[in-house]
Amino acid sequence: MVSDDIKIKPLQRQKVCVIGAGMAGLASARELRREGHDVTVLEQSGDVGGQWRYDPRTDGDDPLGGAAAPVKVHSSMYASLRLISARENMGFTDFQFAPKDGRDGRRFPGHREVYLYLKDFCAAFGLMASVRLNTSVVRVALAPGPTRRWTVRSVDLGKCHGADEEEEEVFDAVVVANGHYSQPRLPSIEGMEAWRGRQVHSHSYRVAEPFRGEVVVVVGCGESGKDIAMEVRRVAKEVHLVAKSMEEVTQGLAKVLSKYSASVHLQLHVERLCEDGRVVFGDGSSVFADTIIYCTGYNYTFPFLDTEGAVTVDDNRVGPLFEHVFPPSLAPSLSFIGIPIKVFAPWFFEAQAKWVAQVLSGKRTLPSEEEMMRSVEEYYHAREMAGAPKKYTHDVSLFDTTVLTTTPVVP
Repeated sequence: MVSDDIKIKPLQRQKVCVIGAGMAGLASARELRREGHDVTVLEQSGDVGGQWRYDPRTDGDDPLGGAAAPVKVHSSMYASLRLISARENMGFTDFQFAPKDGRDGRRFPGHREVYLYLKDFCAAFGLMASVRLNTSVVRVALAPGPTRRWTVRSVDLGKCHGADEEEEEVFDAVVVANGHYSQPRLPSIEGMEAWRGRQVHSHSYRVAEPFRGEVVVVVGCGESGKDIAMEVRRVAKEVHLVAKSMEEVTQGLAKVLSKYSASVHLQLHVERLCEDGRVVFGDGSSVFADTIIYCTGYNYTFPFLDTEGAVTVDDNRVGPLFEHVFPPSLAPSLSFIGIPIKVFAPWFFEAQAKWVAQVLSGKRTLPSEEEMMRSVEEYYHAREMAGAPKKYTHDVSLFDTTVLTTTPVVP
């Protein structure tokens, strides 16, 4: 029995803007709505799904994707991509990623099955009522006034109008969920500017046919690098797969390479590129190549976000972020969902979104700004002592497990 003189603090209803309607954005929208918040999701494309919405187009005039953010085509999905995690690990906790009649029922399905699953999720929880499609976010900045609120400026891409017709709204909080597999991260190799062959980033790779009969060098031994090398070998004259070091060459990869040794050659490190078309490798050997495909990852980028330096991206470290979610000086009104990589999505995004939604409603509280900042600095120091480069700050799979156990996850 509750005494009459005990006041129960009512939960706060916040007006929240979620940027992006991919997996992280939809998870955020669902949890924020469940917590009673007024949610608006702004999505630049014509449908939900984010990266899982396959787009056959590429940044044709900039195949390296090295131009200033944002890229013209958001998706980096290639046509043959399949999950590397079993479907039972790829569902929300209360919305199973179960096979459906007439669809891709494989345990490791293709990308379209994930897209359709996200569409099902969106429909099941009525999320489209909160989503504005074809809406590009131009600028997010603190609004003037005594309370911390955010001005969000956006453009309806379905209309023809100038900057003077941008729409501006004020929100109590902003959740950034725009993904991080769009802006190519390129290596720095001597001779890249002068090399006469074709250079593309995996962001612009869709199918193997354009490389028929060519000598192709694939730089990068991650999942996409291995996938693309194995696919291109079917049509190319030969493929050279480049690893940074032997540590990247797993036992499984070595076994596959031995099977296809006639058409796929393992190389360690690209030393330089020559104007005559040669690619020189670390051991001094070289090959005349037609195309180089850089499977070298992506940069975090938030071209719309103006925090006056409170949040920066330094060598792919987005920070400072408490538990990869809240910038201490702007919490809880600004948060990021989906920053960590090599996690089980979408349940990881769901756990982050629950936390954000309940902090905004007042059901949960954050440590003080000083405590959060101290935690971030301790995390950075621990990573440094473990030998993890700054660019792997948000890779929680190899050097850190604490984020999987200390982030406040609610049932």
